[in-house]
Amino acid sequence: MWRLRRAAVACEVCQSLVKHSSGTKGNLPLQKLHLVSRSISHSHCPTLKLQRPQVKTSFQQFSSLTNLPLRKLKLSPVKYGYQPRRNFWPARLAARLLRLRYLILGSAVGGGYTAKKTFDQWRDMIPDLSDYKWIIPDIVWEIDEYIDFEKIQKALPNSEDLAKLAPDLDKIVESLSLLKDFFTTGSPGETAFRATDHGSESGDKHYRKVSDKEKIDQLQEELLHTQLKYQRILERLEKENKELRKLVLQKDDKGIHHRKLKKSLIDMYSEVLDVLSDYDASYNTQDHLPRVVVVGDQSAGKTSVLEMIAQARIFPRGSGEMMTRSPVKVTLSEGPHHVALFKDSSREFDLTKEEDLAALRHEIELRMRKNVKEGCTVSPETISLNVKGPGLQRMVLVDLPGVINTVTSGMAPDTKETIFSISKAYMQNPNAIILCIQDGSVDAERSIVTDLVSQMDPHGRRTIFVLTKVDLAEKNVASPNRIQQIIEGKLFPMKALGYFAVVTGKGNSSESIEAIREYEEEFFQNSKLLKTSMLKAHQVTTRNLSLAVSDCFWKMVRESVEQQADSFKATRFNLETEWKNNYPRLRELDRNELFEKAKNEILDEVISLSQVTPKHWEEILQQTLWERVSTHVIENIYLPAAQTMNSGTFNTTVDIKLKQWTDKQLPNKAVEVAWETLQEEFSRFMTEPKGKEHDDIFDKLKEAVKEESIKRHKWNDFAEDSLRVIQHNALEDRSISDKQQWDAAIYFMEEALQARLKDTENAIENMIGPDWKKRWMHWKNRTQEQCVHNETKNELEKMLKCNEEHPAYLASDEITTVRKNLESRGVDVDPGLIKDTWHQVYRRHFLKTALHHCNLCRRGFYYYQRHFIDSELECNDVILFWRIQRMLAITANTLRQQLTNTEVRRLEKNVKEVLEDFAEDADKKVKLLTGKRVQLAEDLKKVREIQEKLDAFIEALHQEK
Repeated sequence: MWRLRRAAVACEVCQSLVKHSSGTKGNLPLQKLHLVSRSISHSHCPTLKLQRPQVKTSFQQFSSLTNLPLRKLKLSPVKYGYQPRRNFWPARLAARLLRLRYLILGSAVGGGYTAKKTFDQWRDMIPDLSDYKWIIPDIVWEIDEYIDFEKIQKALPNSEDLAKLAPDLDKIVESLSLLKDFFTTGSPGETAFRATDHGSESGDKHYRKVSDKEKIDQLQEELLHTQLKYQRILERLEKENKELRKLVLQKDDKGIHHRKLKKSLIDMYSEVLDVLSDYDASYNTQDHLPRVVVVGDQSAGKTSVLEMIAQARIFPRGSGEMMTRSPVKVTLSEGPHHVALFKDSSREFDLTKEEDLAALRHEIELRMRKNVKEGCTVSPETISLNVKGPGLQRMVLVDLPGVINTVTSGMAPDTKETIFSISKAYMQNPNAIILCIQDGSVDAERSIVTDLVSQMDPHGRRTIFVLTKVDLAEKNVASPNRIQQIIEGKLFPMKALGYFAVVTGKGNSSESIEAIREYEEEFFQNSKLLKTSMLKAHQVTTRNLSLAVSDCFWKMVRESVEQQADSFKATRFNLETEWKNNYPRLRELDRNELFEKAKNEILDEVISLSQVTPKHWEEILQQTLWERVSTHVIENIYLPAAQTMNSGTFNTTVDIKLKQWTDKQLPNKAVEVAWETLQEEFSRFMTEPKGKEHDDIFDKLKEAVKEESIKRHKWNDFAEDSLRVIQHNALEDRSISDKQQWDAAIYFMEEALQARLKDTENAIENMIGPDWKKRWMHWKNRTQEQCVHNETKNELEKMLKCNEEHPAYLASDEITTVRKNLESRGVDVDPGLIKDTWHQVYRRHFLKTALHHCNLCRRGFYYYQRHFIDSELECNDVILFWRIQRMLAITANTLRQQLTNTEVRRLEKNVKEVLEDFAEDADKKVKLLTGKRVQLAEDLKKVREIQEKLDAFIEALHQEK
């Protein structure tokens, strides 16, 4: 019996060793088994098959101890030979010792294999982090330049010293095995292996089914935890990387480390896009460079996604109201501080301060309102904004107005079509990355933007689909599979390069970006969408979306930028050839340079106004002022006073009328004359040709500057008051000092009266028709009315010949006499016609008499000095005209002083202001400086600028590689 028992034990040991070493190639040879096991025949138990049950676990604990090398076990040599049967206790002792040795050896081999298998499983579970090398800053790769690793290595202790401090793991394993052997009950084979009950096959099947289900659940749970674990590790690394890059960029600003390539690369690219926008605002011809175009339905969460990517709440927002009214180009780049600034402004907004954030949102809203023209709701003009900060992904995004389905009250009728045209203009760019935003909380069938994106990118080669508000969608949607269908693009026919799901907050506009990020991560950690594998871990969170968009953006930039540079080189060559053929002797001046040249010419012409001689100013002013007031002086002052036929009455009437004229009309009329004279001189300098140097391309600009400057100019308000006093004093003076002034007054009076006499004769000629000479020479006839006037004139002239001193007015009996005389000759007239004819006839008679009297007064200066004592000649009318002439001269002198001392300078100031306003108004310059020459020079300059910036960007891009 003891022999059978020993044989069974030995057989069990052999079977255990064979089973335990099944992972190795081949089986243990029989010679290496124990002597007892080898010598005993196994035919005693042919059906005995002891098997170790396979432990089904879904997760194996990983321990760093399994990676340590095991020491080779030194087995004590065994002397083979025949042992007497009666000395069985030594054999039993040897068998126990051998069993302990084989247990240790089997445990070591099996543990090593298990550790290797566990390590391989963990290694396969670790994702490939080669694509995330960019997370580690460049300073880590260059850390050996700043840290002396040799000194650190010398300072550390040797590996042998560290090994002495570590415990002997082999001895610990042996001690544990011995303790297990002593404290284990049952047969020796059961201490190491668990026997399988062959009698209960049904129970084994049930156990196996339960284990498979639990294994699947446990693997899914562990996979989710592993993904979240690595996500947290990635977030921690990104945070550390952000801090490191912030420190490095701060050192860059201080000049400690000159590494500005990566920081400025996206800025260079953004400048290229800005120049292209100015070159071709339609984005349809040459501008095929990549940009990320953000499109979506109104209130779909476009702005929130952009703010999460920019890590700041920079856009104005409203509940259900259209806030994005014009495209906003956001250039994201790295920087030591989180700031934002506009392209055309030097002010920096600190995005870490709520005051600056509010000011930035207000500024964006003001710029949008400024871009939107009257009668419109949206505008195609782009607002350029740069956002810098540590850890930001470098890219260029364009936020477009939300696509609407219905035009509501308060919107322009063409708002829907305008938004569609703006969106299509940006998405038609074959290299534009379309970021399609879909609201996950509403039905996908209600989306409009998906159809628009499908038209622009039917194959989905440059579209990234983003489902927002997933938290609301998961809460409200009854079938979670619907979200999976939306993400996979199965719900509607829209293909995309990638699909992402994000959470844009809890709907509170006061939430911070950090709070939204924490809420988003917490939601996806507990979301059924990840637990049930409807969504992959790389398809969720805004951080993963930002990384994917940035990678896609730079890939397209590298693929397209050199091709665009080549196309602009060809365009530049064509433009330069056209310029040389059409304008070989002219410089290539663009619109701004031409404006500066015209500005200098205009300012030179304004300055030339101050070089006009005083004599020229006074002559023009005096002549123009007399032309304006001569009619009033003759008709309202001189003739009424002279027709009184009394010297005292004449002087009294003249004084009264001159006083009234000076108080009410004369100063204002003089200022008007001076202002018109200044305008005429200014226009003459602006418009007169300059000979061969004259360039007609500036004519429209000069005319516009002249009109706007004159429109803005206002004469000094105090000029009339001072001028009134001067004119009144001048007209009060009656003393003619010398004969020369007397003769000048007579000459001035004769010219005035002769001009009036000529006008009167023309009026009479028009009244009575042509005389006999013109009728015979030019074959003209008088009308019936002219014949009546002629007969009336002849009758009135007869009356004047009879009484040359007849007063200015006809008496009623005289009118009756003239009428009867005409009726006797068959001419029927009315009293009104007689009076009108008398007025012109008497006026001509009076003017001829006055001219004769003026001729008589030439020798009257002597009598004037004696105050006309003992003389029948009184020349009061000559004194009146001398007073008028002197007033004109003094007024002209006063106005000339005001012009040269004040008004010319004020006009020059107005011209400068107008030029400055025109310089800031690009539309004004385009309207005023036109022509093929201007447009060709403008295109040539922009193409050169674009090519230079593209070349610099390509060079920087190659250096970054």
